[in-house]
Amino acid sequence: MNPDALSAALLAVIAPLAEARRPGASDALTADDLPLERPRNRDHGDWASNAALKLGKSLGANPREFAQQIADALAQTDGIASVEVAGPGFINIRLEAGAAGALAKTIVDAGAAFGTNDSRADEVINLEFVSANPTGPIHLGGTRWAAVGDALARILASQGAQVTREYYFNDHGAQIDRFARSLVAAHEGLPTPEDGYGGDYIHDIAARVVAAYDADIDALDPAAKQEAFREIGVGLMFAEIKQSLHEFGVDFDVYFHENDLHDSGAVAHAVERLRELGHIFELDGAVWLRSTEFGDDRDRVIIRSNGEPAYFSGDLAYYLNKRERGFNRCIIMLGADHHGYVGRMQAMCAAFGDVPDVTLQILIGQLVNLVKDGQPVRMSKRAGTVVTLEDLVEIVGVDAARYALTRSSADSNLDIDLDQLQKRTNDNPVFYVQYAHARTHNVARNAASLGVDRGAFVPELLDHETESALLGGLQEFPRVVAFAAEVREPHRVARYLEELAGLYHRWYDNCRVTPLGDEEVTDLHRTRLWLSDATGQVLRNGLTLLGVSAPERM
Repeated sequence: MNPDALSAALLAVIAPLAEARRPGASDALTADDLPLERPRNRDHGDWASNAALKLGKSLGANPREFAQQIADALAQTDGIASVEVAGPGFINIRLEAGAAGALAKTIVDAGAAFGTNDSRADEVINLEFVSANPTGPIHLGGTRWAAVGDALARILASQGAQVTREYYFNDHGAQIDRFARSLVAAHEGLPTPEDGYGGDYIHDIAARVVAAYDADIDALDPAAKQEAFREIGVGLMFAEIKQSLHEFGVDFDVYFHENDLHDSGAVAHAVERLRELGHIFELDGAVWLRSTEFGDDRDRVIIRSNGEPAYFSGDLAYYLNKRERGFNRCIIMLGADHHGYVGRMQAMCAAFGDVPDVTLQILIGQLVNLVKDGQPVRMSKRAGTVVTLEDLVEIVGVDAARYALTRSSADSNLDIDLDQLQKRTNDNPVFYVQYAHARTHNVARNAASLGVDRGAFVPELLDHETESALLGGLQEFPRVVAFAAEVREPHRVARYLEELAGLYHRWYDNCRVTPLGDEEVTDLHRTRLWLSDATGQVLRNGLTLLGVSAPERM
């Protein structure tokens, strides 16, 4: 019996009891109103519900007495071994071994589909992440968003959402000019401009610009020369960024160029839309958005008095562009220095008639620090000032890097211990999970060599305490993924996988899939093989959601 079936059984029992106490009370009652959770102490059963506490007051019922009524009726349900009432009205439910064990076959039969659903099929999501300026390699903050953003896209898609991964390519503005000046200075052997970019990569790109230019670049006048370095250099730098992300397992569906907003008239279109909605005013020759009406701390200039668009105008145009492309959910993942940006963006969302934190969601990532030999790692030889995606991957590999960056809440600072991530021991979280998956395949290989197959499945035989615990963990996977999608937190999947790996290792130490010595193969061995295979499938499904490989041998 899976959690959904148990919720349905609970609803079937509670609805008539509620109706008897207050006619009409069951009309709007759904399974979602009857929460189930795994007890921290497994001695309390397989599942627990506080439904009696939640509903008792509105029904005029003593919660404990109402809980006992629920327990007495629920105990008659097929697949439920016992139901007990604890404390002021908690309901503890224990499943029959056969009902719990049936999940193993369900998982194996479902395969990669286990944990997926179409509950978010109505969400058309634009997920914008990384969007690093094409002025240098991706630093650790962008690398964290690459791992978290791609994992979030996978998780949302697994729940039925239509997800478009989008990279906002900032090829317009002062930082691009500084990049071009830095390239020219490197080519001419001059010091890096005071506000420019340094590092070996600048010299690399500058040399490649000269090689790519089809004439003598030094024959150009200074303005044309800088423009040539800008145009070619930005293209080369962005090609490097895209290749680095691809090798990291992250590819985007759309690369949106900021220049297009200004060249296409999208800014004027957005201003006109806001003007029609009555949220634009003019003061001192400038065009303003009356954003204080929507919770911003001050009104915002959109078009300066000299006629030039302010930076915020691009945000307005880009957001409206996304909405007009059909996205009903816009998620933007920003770096740690963008906290002050949220208020104006949500005000913009409301000004367009949308719902802040629903139509537009903004996720802020915090800092990442690398530690090696107990000391912080601060410098990249190539970038000169920051540690890059390539630096991290070179040290620990793609799997360890992605897992380490994803397993902690993105809104908290993260310290990554490089020494730990290079270990092939259980102290290394990604190794611990991947090894559990590889162990399930090793069990399957050994079972096949000794004649243990899936020819029988007798779930009631799975009655060892570690089997009950492992099955309980497996049951949680769909709910964990669904909740991770709801709260936009991929780290919940990673932490779940670590717990599941621990449950599997403890089961492996206590329950054999293969016979010992001259012992005959029994249905217990065959059924345990199903359980081991089911665990491998869930570990594989979870690792896939994180963009991490699931090796069959380690």
